[in-house]
Amino acid sequence: MRTRRSLIDLDDLSAQEIESIFEQTSTFEAQPPGRLLEGVDAVNIFFEQSTRTFTSFNLAQLRLGANVVNLSPKDLSLATKGETVEDTMLTLSAMGICIVVVRHPEAGFPRRIASAFDGHVINAGDGAHAHPTQALLDLFTLRDEFGSLEGRTVVIVGDIAHSRVAHSTIRGLAELGADAVLVGPEGFLGDGDAVGGARIERDLDAALAQADAVILLRIQRERFEKMPIDDREYVARYQLDARRLKRLRTHAIVMHPGPYNRGMELDDTVLDFAGWRYARQVHHGVYIRMAVLDLLVNGAPERVR
Repeated sequence: MRTRRSLIDLDDLSAQEIESIFEQTSTFEAQPPGRLLEGVDAVNIFFEQSTRTFTSFNLAQLRLGANVVNLSPKDLSLATKGETVEDTMLTLSAMGICIVVVRHPEAGFPRRIASAFDGHVINAGDGAHAHPTQALLDLFTLRDEFGSLEGRTVVIVGDIAHSRVAHSTIRGLAELGADAVLVGPEGFLGDGDAVGGARIERDLDAALAQADAVILLRIQRERFEKMPIDDREYVARYQLDARRLKRLRTHAIVMHPGPYNRGMELDDTVLDFAGWRYARQVHHGVYIRMAVLDLLVNGAPERVR
């Protein structure tokens, strides 16, 4: 039975712990830390492809001095030999593995393995459920830009229904006092209750005028049996382009969790926009994950307890 803390979604963290993670992120970016995870064994298991999250977790673990093993699904006995997930976690626990980072297409899979693993499980994305470290790096990017998020308006555009990033980010924005406005066609988001009580807006042009930040989302075609809107209509109504960039306030920024699709949710003018913060998000992601690993394994610094 699990006795050590895991991070499955943002509600596993208190507001004080989120602040601790942000402080440690700033500290780590200013001065690389020592080998805070010296002798700690970590396993990464990604059942879905990933560039940003997989690489940044690897870098975070290595920079903190952890011993890292990367397992692909085909390496696991449960894939071919009938072993259960619970059996696999028991095996890893018996080997002395301390951390498992997992991405899986099934919502709830990380929590399932956390119940069977005597170590720290970090959810690197499960189905359309949650992606807490991506949400943390997005929130950190916003806070780094604006300071306090209290009273700020963040417009999230696109396939919110299937976005684990959006679901976690909406939780975090509410926790930090920001207002989330969700924009997209009916097939991409339901009513306000279904998305954390955030406000629904169908008119992107109207929403942009009040935005401090815009977070664009990829359309996850792989999660649809039938697309609720065709590409031409989506581009006309919801693509961020040169014309719509002019509607933003002068201080507004644009973000994307990646991968982004040129010609769909954005056009190339966004990539040259002064407020485009994608690269900053990716940069922060390594340090956010370092801070999360440090918090789970070593605990919060005394100053914020």
